[in-house]
Amino acid sequence: MSRLVISGLRASVDGFEILRGVDLEVASGEVHVVMGPNGSGKSTLSHVVMGRGDYEVLGGSVTLDGDELLGLPTWQRAARGLFLAMQYPVAVPGVPVGELVAAAARSRGDDPDALAERITAEAARLDVRDEFLTRGVNDEFSGGEQKRMETLQLAVLRPAIAVLDEIDSGLDVDALRDVARRVEAMTHDDGLGVLAITHYARLLQELRPDRIHVLMGGRIVASGGPELADELEVSGYEGLAADLGVSEITLEKPAEHDPFAEPGF
Repeated sequence: MSRLVISGLRASVDGFEILRGVDLEVASGEVHVVMGPNGSGKSTLSHVVMGRGDYEVLGGSVTLDGDELLGLPTWQRAARGLFLAMQYPVAVPGVPVGELVAAAARSRGDDPDALAERITAEAARLDVRDEFLTRGVNDEFSGGEQKRMETLQLAVLRPAIAVLDEIDSGLDVDALRDVARRVEAMTHDDGLGVLAITHYARLLQELRPDRIHVLMGGRIVASGGPELADELEVSGYEGLAADLGVSEITLEKPAEHDPFAEPGF
């Protein structure tokens, strides 16, 4: 049983505080979904948890199975069992996808003889053609191809906890179904814990969540079961914010003072 615990997490970028005290826990086999409007801090949460260098952590803790992750480089977080499927995966021309996934698995001591068979099986399950395994990582891939490939890496590497940053972005109905069903199967078969970030309720129709959290203004303002998504469909984020008395829904960095501007008097 693994557990990702985020406690009082605060973080900024370019001196502007975005995460303002986030608390979340995700255990093996659980699916937690973070929803919120654009500009509420959802993607920032995924980047900070995985250790992106241009975000400054101002406070709080992120632990995996009791081990503090903050301060560790990204590769060490991954080695401890954390995986991030990015909203906009990076292209790495010249590095074939199959070789990248195999190298990552071998670095953890996985049986190299079983890797090729596992990669082939996952590619077939996700409807990924063999030619994509020999091309550079995300090199001229469509949005759907990128997300299928991110899911293939996830399935082969079998981490403890996966953070999915808008994995539904750019997917058509068929691709969304394939990706979401593979992730859901991993929660049952492999005990994968999932923290999925989205602002579309359509992902929830395929990836059945245990808990839903609403992020506004850099804070979790509401948590509940799947019925919370139904409430959002009716009220929208502004309606929910009004019901909760939340004044700040999205984050906007204040305009920098211009010393040469008209004084206004």
